[in-house]
Amino acid sequence: MWSEIIFVVGRDAVDAWSDALLGAGAASVQAEDADADAPAEAALFGEPGEPTPASGWSRTRLAALTAAGTDAAALLARAAALCARPAPAGFELREVPDQDWVRVTQSQFAPIPVGRRLWITPSWHLPAHAGVRAPPRVDGRHAIVLDPGLAFGTGSHPTTRLCLEWLDGHLRGGERVIDYGCGSGILAIAAARLGAAHVCAIDIDAQALASARRNAAVNAVTLDIRATGSPPPEPADLVVANILANPLRLLAPLLCGLVAPGGRLVLAGLLDRQAAEIAACYPTVALQAWRSLDGWTCLAGVRRS
Repeated sequence: MWSEIIFVVGRDAVDAWSDALLGAGAASVQAEDADADAPAEAALFGEPGEPTPASGWSRTRLAALTAAGTDAAALLARAAALCARPAPAGFELREVPDQDWVRVTQSQFAPIPVGRRLWITPSWHLPAHAGVRAPPRVDGRHAIVLDPGLAFGTGSHPTTRLCLEWLDGHLRGGERVIDYGCGSGILAIAAARLGAAHVCAIDIDAQALASARRNAAVNAVTLDIRATGSPPPEPADLVVANILANPLRLLAPLLCGLVAPGGRLVLAGLLDRQAAEIAACYPTVALQAWRSLDGWTCLAGVRRS
């Protein structure tokens, strides 16, 4: 058994209290927005080239994990002395039963059916008879095996889901496809499983490229995997880029050039309010909002000849 000692501190005290709690004997310290799911909730994320967001939440809930039976008040007193701050006026003590944490983590990732033809699944949800070399069809769908890792893209995020739905509904087979900013390779693998003739996966991150190679092998598909510094591929029938608004703004000339005349461009990673501005950055492509999900928009359009 374990226990969590939970209390709230201000933004400027988070680091000091976290270090002090560990120094006083806590096994770990977790920080969360104390105003999560409330009007004062604050998102902490930024984009390359955009102003840096505020560091930390104005009110942070700290949860110090300790062995069951630990004297919480005494541990807090030791931590308060270490960081030269008053002990919290009040705290919550919660029991945390020991359990199979690997199984608990895996339970958070369930198979995801997408459209009519795709089924995204972690390896531990494959049918018992399925071989790793050739992922099976599940209920007539192409199974794409993807375990959570360091690279973005498991199919659960709305932006990835939107791109997968677009691919499922529009690819007919034989296309040349470029996945720019491929992350885990999920979109490139989906395109290959849906019959694309040639798929090029490009990313700036070496870990993403390694992940894409590994996932391509698991799913028995062939991808042309390249770093962004490599020579660019020939223009393709379809270019898909699931990144963020500012990189998509900066990459507009490059991405337009990768789309063959009459080819299609699909962009995601955009909040609904950013869609019109980003579409205007691509004057040679007739981009329109294709679909929105949970506040995120997917743009799609055809490059003018």
